[in-house]
Amino acid sequence: MARKIVITSGKGGVGKTTVTANLGVQLAKSGYRVVVCDLDFGLNNIDVVLGVENLATFDVVDAIEGRCRPKQALVRHPHYPTLYSLASNKISDRYVSPQAVRLIVDTLSPQFDFILLDSPAGIDEGFHRAVACAEEALLVTTPHISAMRDGARVAGMLKSYRLQRVGLVVNMVRSDLVKKGEILTPEEISEAMHLPLTAIVPEEDKIFLDNVADRFRAFRLLAGFYTNVRPMEQQEEKKKTGFWGGLRRGAIRK
Repeated sequence: MARKIVITSGKGGVGKTTVTANLGVQLAKSGYRVVVCDLDFGLNNIDVVLGVENLATFDVVDAIEGRCRPKQALVRHPHYPTLYSLASNKISDRYVSPQAVRLIVDTLSPQFDFILLDSPAGIDEGFHRAVACAEEALLVTTPHISAMRDGARVAGMLKSYRLQRVGLVVNMVRSDLVKKGEILTPEEISEAMHLPLTAIVPEEDKIFLDNVADRFRAFRLLAGFYTNVRPMEQQEEKKKTGFWGGLRRGAIRK
């Protein structure tokens, strides 16, 4: 049976969908069978991030309403053969019950190792529909006050669902601002939000020479957290010193 993980956030623009897509890719690259399910109705774009927006014939509503079987609604990624996506519906005013979506997710579960549920930001109906299908949650925030404040509200709502595990991803972290004390450290954010720190993703900015590599490494470590796999990069972290070395080591501790 698949592990069902909802990825959510308090506000839009914090990189939640990007985190979902990259986690799915890294899990698939490790050989796991993964479905990335877009439950952000009306603003769905996980297929765009994955580069498969022109391949979908059906969406989750088609499966719910019987126009196709759940597996027929899946799109297999052309570059990662064990990665599939399930598109949401573009009609934002259509009511879809949490029970209906959960039935589709549960039907797919025996055939996969992970089902990642990309939730709408905030705590509206779409949030509850997504979380009702999950057993675990990953909350994405940035070091900005507004994102952390809204994220804290979501964290409180997640606790009412009795999930097996709730983790925190701090995205768009700039080491120069942390060093200057202009933003909180990821550890301080974790403590303030009362959530265990699962991953730290640096901000994509040209002023950081190794930034792209840092981001990819962060997602590999995030995937390793869920699979209990220790990538080679993690073994190398023991030898690293400096700001990012310390942050990475702290993020992967359970």
